[in-house]
Amino acid sequence: MSNRTSLGPILAATDFSAPARHAADRAARLAQESGAALTLMHVLPGGALQELRQWLGMGHAMEQQLHDDAQWQLQAAVDALHAIRPLSIRAVQAAGDPPQEMGREAEAQNAGLLVVGARGAGFLRRLVLGSTAERLLRRTTRPVLVVRQMPHEPYRRVLVALDFSPWSAHAVTLARQVAPHARLVLFNAYQVPFESKLHYAGVDAATIDHYRQQTRADAIRQVGSLATASGLQPGEWEPCIVEGDASQRVIEFEQEKDCDLVVLGKHGRSATEDLLLGSVSKHVLAEGSTDVLVSTTCEA
Repeated sequence: MSNRTSLGPILAATDFSAPARHAADRAARLAQESGAALTLMHVLPGGALQELRQWLGMGHAMEQQLHDDAQWQLQAAVDALHAIRPLSIRAVQAAGDPPQEMGREAEAQNAGLLVVGARGAGFLRRLVLGSTAERLLRRTTRPVLVVRQMPHEPYRRVLVALDFSPWSAHAVTLARQVAPHARLVLFNAYQVPFESKLHYAGVDAATIDHYRQQTRADAIRQVGSLATASGLQPGEWEPCIVEGDASQRVIEFEQEKDCDLVVLGKHGRSATEDLLLGSVSKHVLAEGSTDVLVSTTCEA
């Protein structure tokens, strides 16, 4: 694709679980494809360490053993990636609050992308639906890629969910950075505003259907305008305009369109509407089957 901008350094989190290994593999693949620097990071949860100190006392040999074991596993994970992908990987270990430590490291290296597994051990097990994810995604201004699947190839088809807010344009840009050779499915789920209230108020069906057709036409026009403004060529994208609730329709069409990545914006139509904490993203993250990339900024 033309006019592709740099992805920037990639920071992948690992807890040594199988989902985390998939995430690390995807991060390494992206780093190799884009030429971006890659850091693999493990965080020993500070709360668990504090409980250990309360039971065994400060400076107990067990705490050092935990650090040593984690360092060994982290290096083994790096070595495993090296064995299949010839690229430089920086290993970072920290202890503390995982989202805070990840955010600090991301800021330090000006990371262009954070990569995590959808499920894992410890804090990553609750990453998608738990407080750790919410805290991480509230804090970070970095895009977050949640990896569900073992990567076998570059992303081929990417569903980009659009609501025509300022965040939509950046979601397209981000999709092109992460999946430069994929076909983009520009998706919008529209609904007639206040349709149930219109029925209740006695508005005739023909008038409501006119509103429906007008809403669809507006969505088609806006998708086309966004594609043009993003520099997409005709063979690089396709529109997908459907009626219904976005939470359900994204799940349906990520499968119907055979997509292997879904891109969502963190915010919706206003800066106060946090999509990550709303119904759409929670439903997609909980019920979807593909990897999910969350755009956290409206800056293109």
